[in-house]
Amino acid sequence: MTDTATAAGLDPATLADVLRLAGSTGFDRIQEQIRRTGGCSDPIRLMGATVTRDKDTGQVLHSYSTDTEPGGVLRIACGNRRASRCPACAWTYAGDTYHLIRAGLVGDPDKGTPHTIRDHPRVFATLTAPSFGPVHNRLGNRPCRCGTRHSEDAPELGTPLDPETYDYAGAVLWNNHASDLWRYFTIYLRREIARRVGLTQKAAREQSRISFGKVAEYQKRGAVHFHAVIRFDGPDGPDSPPPAWATLDLLTDAIHAAADPERLAVHIDPAGDQPARTLTWGKQLDVRPIRAFGDGEEITEQAVASYVAKYATKAAETTGTVDRRVGNKEALVLLGVPDHPRRLIEACLDLHPLYPDRKLRDWAHMLGFRGHFSTKSRRYSTTLGALRQTRADYRAAQQRAALGLPDPDDEEATTLTLAHWTYAGHGHTPGESWLAANIRRDIQHSREIAREELPALLDLEGAAA
Repeated sequence: MTDTATAAGLDPATLADVLRLAGSTGFDRIQEQIRRTGGCSDPIRLMGATVTRDKDTGQVLHSYSTDTEPGGVLRIACGNRRASRCPACAWTYAGDTYHLIRAGLVGDPDKGTPHTIRDHPRVFATLTAPSFGPVHNRLGNRPCRCGTRHSEDAPELGTPLDPETYDYAGAVLWNNHASDLWRYFTIYLRREIARRVGLTQKAAREQSRISFGKVAEYQKRGAVHFHAVIRFDGPDGPDSPPPAWATLDLLTDAIHAAADPERLAVHIDPAGDQPARTLTWGKQLDVRPIRAFGDGEEITEQAVASYVAKYATKAAETTGTVDRRVGNKEALVLLGVPDHPRRLIEACLDLHPLYPDRKLRDWAHMLGFRGHFSTKSRRYSTTLGALRQTRADYRAAQQRAALGLPDPDDEEATTLTLAHWTYAGHGHTPGESWLAANIRRDIQHSREIAREELPALLDLEGAAA
């Protein structure tokens, strides 16, 4: 243990805590708890107990108390979606998002969508922000406006050519109102569909439904844009086929019209030294059909679900900012925030007194964006809550089977479980953090090996068949 910890470059305090843990009587149980959380970086610590009794006799069938645990606490996963905060829990969140989006593309009766959903018209749309000033970018084989052909990982990509003329206030106000723009877009989209088929909105709604699942992503310049799966359904949602007039071309044309910057806008009144503003979508609107099967197409069901899941765990930290709230401008210097995201955060702090209802100070670390990163319409597919509950029920059933306890939902069951839990803090000691990071890497390595071996196993099964 000492040689391994020293080789890992641990600081003296962490090394001392690792040695303390390794020599403690509860070391194996601590390892087991951390492994059960998947190597969570910031676990919740609980204190409490559960007792399962026979309803008729009062006999105790099973009891558990954290008094027997190392430190008197039970660690459970934090559940944070951000990969920058907790890679372990973000992996689970990404997996749930993948299955949620995929269920709305290929169908999954267990998740609320039939397999016939594949026959419904659906597209993958990307709606972007307008320009707030020229920035360094990559233009294919052409050089940037600065005269340089930037590499793919060039740090200057997305930063303004002239920071002094860049509209930082406009950029953060657009981010702050992006969710409003999306809401208006969904309203306009339904209007455009009805207008194109010569129906009232009520009549169009009685014949069809629009379902969507979307995720927000930050561009390098710090502006939010949305990726969305948009799908035509019948009047009863995914369980019914859309009408004959609900075609892919109609959906594509309606999306372009609904996002037209000349028609859809959010207006902001002047405040202080800030002028009145008209916020619109950018001109770069991309709408592509989603293919049920590859056929050489890039936009496949698998690609879309994977893409949305990937960005569901990321936020503004991908632009160089921090993933926690910032109290003042001085903190930005101490945190080493790069110049461009620093100016965006400073713009949020400066604008907050002018637009107090927009809570720009609270969302400065998000460059003004205050919406949910991953959202869906009600009938798109299942919910993240339902997926989590299914996983929790499965683990509870495993535990009951291991203990020989009956299912409490069974009508013939005669058990009663009483539980009491209290919050006892969160996080790891330095040594536990090192241990959790190693466990997380081991789990990730095992997953990668399993992923690489899966195609070969499927080939063997196919050959055997």
